[in-house]
Amino acid sequence: MQGAGNRIIVVDQRQNNLPPPSSARLRELGNEVTGPGFDQLMWVSQSRDVAHAASYRVFNADGSEVEQCGNGVRCVARILTGDSRHPIAFTLESPAGAISARVDDDVVSVSMGSPEFEPAQIPFVADARSTCYALEVEGQNLEICAVSMGNPHCVLQVPDVASAPVEELGPKIEHHARYPERSNVGFMTVLDRKNIDLRVHERGVGETLACGTGACAAVVSGQQLGLLDERVNVRLPGGQLVVSWQGGTEPVWLTGNAELISEGTFDL
Repeated sequence: MQGAGNRIIVVDQRQNNLPPPSSARLRELGNEVTGPGFDQLMWVSQSRDVAHAASYRVFNADGSEVEQCGNGVRCVARILTGDSRHPIAFTLESPAGAISARVDDDVVSVSMGSPEFEPAQIPFVADARSTCYALEVEGQNLEICAVSMGNPHCVLQVPDVASAPVEELGPKIEHHARYPERSNVGFMTVLDRKNIDLRVHERGVGETLACGTGACAAVVSGQQLGLLDERVNVRLPGGQLVVSWQGGTEPVWLTGNAELISEGTFDL
């Protein structure tokens, strides 16, 4: 599947409930030379709580398991609705907690939970919570925002995303010592209070065409800085997402397309 250009494989194991393959096998599947290739693989199984439609785990192309994937969960939600063309709402069990989903044809909205700004919970090494932090990267002093959307994010403002040093700074910030569990890195240009451009270096993947939690992290960071309204259009290389947040402990809603590309089986 794809969501705003994010390449997602959804493996539906609700009937068999088999465990996911090893990290080495996941790397083979994630590599376009030895497998179908993906940015994230969503391993769907039965939920332990009957109140939820299903449970899922998230794996990156490098074989690592991560806490959340906004575009991935939108694809999962779209698959679970089958051929229905009527609006449907339900909840899913994720590593980061319960997720609410609303599906209306190919447009899927998911509640990503409330953002976490406390450094210890992101996790991010800092003496105290702040709206912005100074981060030194090989002699450069960068002003960043740090936030968790179920997974750690670093957000930088740049004058123009087209010329942003994503390939240079992305890996260095991902592995920075102040992010003990590594980080996703967003490069954001604020166009006006309702629109931003964004490129994201994803932890364990590299730059992707879109990142759902990255879009959420960028918008809530911009709101914390007083630059953005409650509802913001996020333009990424692979397409557009809409992020809404009313602040405080309210959940962040992520809306965009989720499209089926092909179906098949893996012989593992």
